[in-house]
Order: sequence, then structure tokens, then C-alpha cells
Amino acid sequence: MKRAVMVMYDSLNRRMLPPYGAENVHAPNFSRLAERTALFENCYAGSMPCMPARRELHTGRYNFLHRSWGPLEPFDDSMPELLQQSGVHTHLATDHQHYWEDGGATYHNRYSTFEFFRGQEGDRWKGHVRDPEVPETLNATTFLSRQDWVNRQYLQDEARHPQTLTFDAGVEFIETNVAEDKWFVQIETFDPHEPFFSYDEYRRLAGVDTEAPVFDWPSYRRVVESPEEVERARGEYLSLLTMCNRSLGRVLDLFDRHGLWDDTMLIVCTDHGFLLGERGWWGKSVQPWFDETIHTPLFVWDPRERAAGVRRDTLVQTIDIAPTLLDYFAVEAPADMQGLPLTGDQTRAGALFGSHGGHVNVTDGRYVYMRACADPSNGPLYNYTLMPTHMRARFRPGELQDATLTDGFTFTKGVPLLKVAGPPVGNPWWHGSLLFDLQNDPQQQHPLRDDELELQLCGLMVDLMRANDAPAEQYERLGLPAEGHVQTEHLLIERQWDQAQLALQPSVRRSELAADSPLRTLTLTDVLERFPDALPRHLIAGLNGMRRLVPTAPLLEVFAAHPGVTAEMMLELDTALSDHITRKVS
Repeated sequence: MKRAVMVMYDSLNRRMLPPYGAENVHAPNFSRLAERTALFENCYAGSMPCMPARRELHTGRYNFLHRSWGPLEPFDDSMPELLQQSGVHTHLATDHQHYWEDGGATYHNRYSTFEFFRGQEGDRWKGHVRDPEVPETLNATTFLSRQDWVNRQYLQDEARHPQTLTFDAGVEFIETNVAEDKWFVQIETFDPHEPFFSYDEYRRLAGVDTEAPVFDWPSYRRVVESPEEVERARGEYLSLLTMCNRSLGRVLDLFDRHGLWDDTMLIVCTDHGFLLGERGWWGKSVQPWFDETIHTPLFVWDPRERAAGVRRDTLVQTIDIAPTLLDYFAVEAPADMQGLPLTGDQTRAGALFGSHGGHVNVTDGRYVYMRACADPSNGPLYNYTLMPTHMRARFRPGELQDATLTDGFTFTKGVPLLKVAGPPVGNPWWHGSLLFDLQNDPQQQHPLRDDELELQLCGLMVDLMRANDAPAEQYERLGLPAEGHVQTEHLLIERQWDQAQLALQPSVRRSELAADSPLRTLTLTDVLERFPDALPRHLIAGLNGMRRLVPTAPLLEVFAAHPGVTAEMMLELDTALSDHITRKVS
């Protein structure tokens, strides 16, 4: 018999798990899991965030240097599809709504069978014309908020929660097929991704005040909340993590009850982590990929090795999961896969990670080097795709008017690609380039200035980019040589040191501003339409881009998402806007 189960979470922060050192966190099933599996200490995600990570899960190769968020491409190798073609029944049970959006529409059909459960985040599920009643909340209002409050009305019973239904389906698949050979089930929940919506039972276990205002959906930006409010959100995350712990226990119980440890592989993983106020930030994507977001938990039980209760220091990544499952079922991995099976003797010199148009990062397992773009233009940058879709929409005709058809890459099987100018979500130039020693500085509090070490890691980065057939313009964007050796003139840390130090500074807290402060009372739309002259010119372009996403957010929250706006600048802008308003009134 050969079977495999993968339990996949979203936004699972390894530092919140007891096997990775967390204290006072109620997650005993994760400790139980660590006793029965090999725990990987040095696992890194690769392409960020959600669907880029899942493309890696299928293809076993990096996504982020060539393309942003999008579906599987016609030339992509898909691990579950390859298994299916080799006689392995593959099943997906998930509540991850991004699979059913334009930017994820080709993933679930690669499985033999699949199930989807509705209601997570802003999933366009229940149709209410009347606005929902919203309780007192510290959550920001975004384009997803209204639908989320509608959805929550249908999730008041834990039995109807999409996480519960996802694990119900996974358990049902295993129970139905427990006597059968050659199957793989992927039980994938969106949790503990925000919003951290759970139930009072779990809130009490996490010590959350169930009568306090709701704060389970922090925005992606620097922290402007009070320390007490930060702890409130962290408590909500831990509440949902405790619910995830219970769901994991259901799977472990099945392994115990049916003796699945004898012949069934178990992988428990996540796509990335989440910042919960650490280093003064919430979320992911809008800041560099710090350790809390990219250094991920991974547990593997391989019945061939039977390694239980062991910890492995080998450097591994998300791209290793596909070749691991193929190897387990004796299916040959395609030549395009860059990952390696997760065995005890796996070795790699370094690991790349990042998001399209963001920092390109490399680690050798001890040092992490985060390379920003060489200048503020953050260009050139292109998407290479035959599936021109964003997360929730197709590319607009205007985006495609200047598209060209270009030769493919080594992994595109001779297929030409659309080359489309691709503006990134943010601009890493504002954060600058960073270098950390995780052995001596695991919290990444003290960036290094070391030309020799930067040169060494730049060389490793370039080697891995070339092995990945990175587009030529990525080297230009980063100020790296497409050919030849990296030289001292290519180094960036010293040149970008001052801006990097500014970006590491905290934001102004809301409580430091008066209640009628312009930063607290004016929205981004208000300022761009009424007082654009009060804003520094270099900020206007970036803020116009944010206007579509957060048009009604207070200016304080918008500035908190922009690393180029320091706390000192915020206070100066608050004063300048007050003066503008006073002059306009008078």
C-alpha cells in the first residue's frame, strides 16, 4: 500500500507553534505531530504569496522571477496531475477561495476529484442587498469587508465553518478509501489566514476578552494600534490557531485508529507566515519577507524512512514537496522541477524567495540577504504568461496593448509567451537591501554591513537566478550582472543603508495624534482630491496606486503602509494638512 495525506494551512506562523519554541500556546496536536514526524528547522517558502506558492507546490520550481499571481500555465507540470496520470487517485478538499477566482482557476482541475467549501474572507458567497449589521470593530474597511460580514452570519455554528467542513471532507475521503491503494488527499484550509474568525471556546483558551471590540483582521502596514490592541489581534490569531490544532488532531486520530503510520505519508505544511506586530508590522507582502513570514513550519512522516521525533537542519523549500510526493509514488519527476525529495540526505547551497517585483532574497541557511532594486524605478519588470489574469480579474485591454510575443524559457517546452509590463504591488527600493545573521540575530533586529559577505551572497543569488533562467531584465532591475562574476560595484547595502534604517522605524501610533488630527480623520481620497499640494511629490504616484485598494482608509493607515514615510514625516504632514485646512476655511 502507498497512500499520502497532506494537511496544508495558510499563514501559519512557525513561531506560534510549541514544537518551534512557542510558549503558552494551546496547540498540543502540533506537539503530538512533532513526536511522530521529522520536523524541518530550515524550511523556506519560495514564491509569494498564496497562488504563486501553490504554483510551486504543483511544478516544483520558482514562480516569482517570471510572473506574479496567476493560474497554472499550459506548459506547467502539475504534481497531482502527474500522479493521476500514473494511476494515483488525487483528491483536494479545500476552503481556499482563491482557487475559484480568475487568478487560480486552473489548479483544482488537476486533481482527480475536488471539493470546495464557501465563506472564507471576502468569498463572494451569500447575496445580501441590504448592508449587514457590523459590530463594534477595530478592523479596517476594505473592498472585502462587506462581503465578509455577510458571510459570517452563516458561520455562527462551528460545524458550518469552512475549516470544519474541509476537514470533514478530508476525513470522509480517508475513511471511504482506507482499504484502497494509491491515493493522495490534500486537506487544505485557508486558516489561520485573516480574518481570524473563530469561536468563543477558542478565544477563551487564548485568553481573549470576548466582550471587547472585534479586531481579527489587521491591515497590511506598520502598527498604529496600542500595545493592548496588538495583543488583542494576536489573541484572535491564536484562537484560530487553536481551532486549527483541533482539526489537525482529527487527522492524527485517523492515522492512529487505522494504522496509517505503516504505509501512508503525512505532510503538514503552510504557504507562508504572518507578522503579528513583530518589528512594528502587520501582515505580509508590503514589507520585506522577514523570518516570521518566509521561514515556515514543515512536518513529514515518510513510512519508508520511519523518522519520528527527529529534527532536520537541511535547507528545504516549498518546491521540494512535489518531487517528494512523486518520488514516494515512484513517478519520475520532470526535468523542469528544481525541487528535491525531502529525504534525510538532501542538500542545497542556497534558497531563493520573494514576490514578483519585490526584493529578491537568498539564504544559505544561516545568512539571509534581501536585495532591493537598484534605483527607485524598480524596473524594468515584466510578466511572462499565456494566462493573463490577476488575483480576481483578467488583464485589462489597456494592459495588453503593448504586449509582445517572445521566446519562452528553458522550462516552457518551446512555447512562446506574452511579455507584459507588470507593475509590482510595492517598491522594495524604499526598504533598501538588508543582510541578517540568523544564528546570532534570529529576530533580525541588527542588519549587517559586510561587503565580503554581501559579495558572497550576491554570487549565490546570481547562481540560483541563472539556474532558474531568470529574465534578463531582472538582473537590470536589481543591478546585478546577467553574465560574469558579481563585483564590488554591484553591492547595494552601503548605498541604501540610510533608507533601510528609516524603513525599519515604527509608525506613529494612533494614540499619539489628536482625535481631530487630519491623519486620523481624512481619507486618502480626501487628501488626493482636496489637498494634493500638501503631499511630497515623490509620494503622489504610489498613493494614487493605493487609492483603488483603500480609498476610505484614514491617511495615517495609508502612510503606515509606505516605508518611505517616517514617523517624523507623518507628524510634519499632519501639521501641514492642518494649516491647509485652516487656510481653506478662513
